[in-house]
Amino acid sequence: MNKPVIGVLGASGAVGRAAVRELRALGHTGLRLGGRTASALRAVAEEDPAGHDETVWADATAPDGLRAFTEGCDIVLNCVGPTYRLRATVAFAALDAGAHCVDVAGDDPAAEDLDKGSDPVRDGRAVVLSAGALPGLSSLLPRWLTTRGGLDAATALTAYCGGLETCSPTVAHDLMLSLSSGGADGAAYGEALAAVRGGRRVSRALRTDEDTAHEAFPGRVAVQPYLSGESERLATVLGLDRLDWYNVHPGPAVRALLNLLPGRLAAGDDPDALAERLMLAADLDLAGRSPYYVMDFELSGTASGAPATAGLTLRAASSYRLTAAVGALAADAVLRGRVGAGVHFACDVLDPDTVMGHLRSHGVADLRLTGTAAEAEQVEQVEEGVL
Repeated sequence: MNKPVIGVLGASGAVGRAAVRELRALGHTGLRLGGRTASALRAVAEEDPAGHDETVWADATAPDGLRAFTEGCDIVLNCVGPTYRLRATVAFAALDAGAHCVDVAGDDPAAEDLDKGSDPVRDGRAVVLSAGALPGLSSLLPRWLTTRGGLDAATALTAYCGGLETCSPTVAHDLMLSLSSGGADGAAYGEALAAVRGGRRVSRALRTDEDTAHEAFPGRVAVQPYLSGESERLATVLGLDRLDWYNVHPGPAVRALLNLLPGRLAAGDDPDALAERLMLAADLDLAGRSPYYVMDFELSGTASGAPATAGLTLRAASSYRLTAAVGALAADAVLRGRVGAGVHFACDVLDPDTVMGHLRSHGVADLRLTGTAAEAEQVEQVEEGVL
């Protein structure tokens, strides 16, 4: 039986290069590496000691180049953007070539396009969207916490996510596009200051704090409440009464520019120039400091009839590697037949235990459990030791 051909689009980018390494760690070889810069692709291919990877010029905005890259692939792992400009472009190209597709982003716009276009179920193909850190892990980790955290019932979730790291061009452009797109039905990706109360979205339920401290983050940080479509779906799936989600900004330069972005975009400023400013601001905030990314979750509910909490804190050196790991795991799951035909969000089809185990065993992230979650894990370790 021939090995499946895995195409990694954007293989020389911040996420793509890390995804190639994750796929190799999972035992996949002979990858097809796609991108627009031949020298950068060759550098990634040379990291393969066996020398079995191939490089193919590919541009997601050029139909002919995209078609040439996807033809012959069994699955395409898309690591390029901007997400909200490409939407389902890469997924459609993969399906047209008879391949599965995993997109480290994608989100609602891609899902909506796919619902109106090709029928992956009819063709027996799987498309997995939002297979990254956020969105992706941001929903998968709380789900794991609800099942393994030792709570009988969960009623509320509080999350803090953010970090200090470089900003890629894709992230910069997607951040700006998310202010006016990225959500369902052409809406913005999410709503600042909103939260879930009584199981539904409530506008202006929370307030921004520009100078505060949180035990999971070093130093002073700014926190902004932000409710995304993914978070709303999470609250519905878990049956939560309350959900408070905070984006954390440790660097003053990035935070100051984020405050200005809506007004500058409305005034007609060049998005490319604003993206350059955002990348520079991230570099200024990072100067002299070590990069990091944190996702902190606390579930509230009951255990044995009494009020209880379960917490999970993830710490990583890079959100890009986190995204790469989830994307690679999603591609691996599809190839192993663990994901059925159709269009899916990664949090709905990936096995949380497999993802958590990979992040721990491969040194992608450190994970710390608190409250009833820590107690439940200690009991499980003891029981496994007895067995």
